Amino acid sequence: MVRNVIFDVDGTLVDSVDEHAEAWRRAFLEFGRDVPFAHVRSQIGKGADQLMPVFFTEDELEKFGQELSDYRSALFKREFMPKLRPFPKVRELIQRLRQDGIRIALASSAKGDELEHYVRLCGLEGLTDTETSKADAEKSKPHPDIFDAALEKLGRPEPHSVVVIGDTPYDALAANKLGVSTVGVLCGGFPEEDLRTAGCRAIYKDPADLLAHYESSRDTWPWAADAVAAAKDEESR
Repeated sequence: MVRNVIFDVDGTLVDSVDEHAEAWRRAFLEFGRDVPFAHVRSQIGKGADQLMPVFFTEDELEKFGQELSDYRSALFKREFMPKLRPFPKVRELIQRLRQDGIRIALASSAKGDELEHYVRLCGLEGLTDTETSKADAEKSKPHPDIFDAALEKLGRPEPHSVVVIGDTPYDALAANKLGVSTVGVLCGGFPEEDLRTAGCRAIYKDPADLLAHYESSRDTWPWAADAVAAAKDEESR
């Protein structure tokens, strides 16, 4: 049975994917690279360490990679963070899970101060058991570091008792490397087919849709059964 849920934040709990993409696009322009918005957006969900090499060479990043990352971060905080809003029913979903004794972790590639802002924005103060941010991971998604850090802070629960909820294929790819099942949400804008191909076991529209399904069938939460079955199959191999 699922007793631990790890939430991605950007695009899953907070409506921020377009804003992140536009901040990166404008930062790239500042450093001489004109990249279409859609191409940049397709990479959101990765941290800077995995995203920038898609668009710049190793030599370029050696010269100005940190400067580029810092420029983008300052631009995002200054012009885009004040505009962000949580998706509907985020607080209610997490409150409902906690009522049933499910432990909650947030796992984000955002910097610590950004994650603190998101927690306040969503009204989640005191509602999570642990949180991990950029400082807790050597590499960002699709590497599993950020989720592995969350598992460590949760006390290393059995993988079959954990589900990751995220909006990008990179969430699923990272979680799969740890033997943890992933539930996808469409509110981040990634196609359902991409989420399923990456390994998501179930797909919902957004946190409000997750809450509605949990309320209607919490004793047999559909993807909880899938997670246990998958774990048992893996153990028998």
